[in-house]
This record gives sequence, structure tokens and C-alpha cells, in this order.
Amino acid sequence: MHTTPIQIRFNDVDQMGHVNNAVIMEYLDLGKDAFFSAHGLPPTKGDFTVVIVHYDVDFKRQIHYHDCIHVESAIERFGNKSLTMLQRVVDSESGEVCVECRTVMAGYRRSTNSSAVIPAEVRQWLSR
Repeated sequence: MHTTPIQIRFNDVDQMGHVNNAVIMEYLDLGKDAFFSAHGLPPTKGDFTVVIVHYDVDFKRQIHYHDCIHVESAIERFGNKSLTMLQRVVDSESGEVCVECRTVMAGYRRSTNSSAVIPAEVRQWLSR
């Protein structure tokens, strides 16, 4: 699992006193960006990338302004043209999982503007 520390900002908190669910999706995006960059596939470079086609999110516990959290990210499975990423937002002090998300992402070639098979080298990079 790749770990990305998250700094909760004051404006992330809604009137209910907890981090807004839409903001949590931004935290997951930060985790994805850090994961792919650390594994040699920066999201904004190169011809091949992956694009999000489906989210499945479980909000298990509220996150508050002063909580210390991080995002854990890993590839759960590969298909021919897709992959499923498992991510968790975790309370760094208690280890409690606050959010669990599975994201299906499809291979994509910028040069042809179309779906693409995930190259073997990319599978290798992301499996490290």
C-alpha cells in the first residue's frame, strides 16, 4: 500500500463539523496522484494514462478538522483494459478506516483519444 498524508484544511469542514464527503473525494484523488507518480505513471505525462469510469465509496466514520489522516492506495486487480484501485482514508492515530473506495479505471491513449490495453510495463510498474 502506498500512503499519502493528508492535511485537513479549515474550509474542508462543513456546517456539521465534519469533512464534507465531496472533499473526501479530493483526498482520494491526491492519493491516486501520489500513487501513480510514485510508480512511474504521472497522470499528466505520456501518451498512456488511466481514466476513472466508476467509484464505489463507503463512508464508515466522520472525519473532523483536527483528525490526523492519510490515504492508503493499492491496485486490487488488473483487467485487460482496466484496473481496480482500492483506497482507504485512515485515522493515523487509531488506525480506524474512515472511508473505503474502489475505483475502476480504464486504460486510455491520448494520441488516439480512445481506450487502450494496459501495457505490460505499466502493469509491472503499478505492481511494485
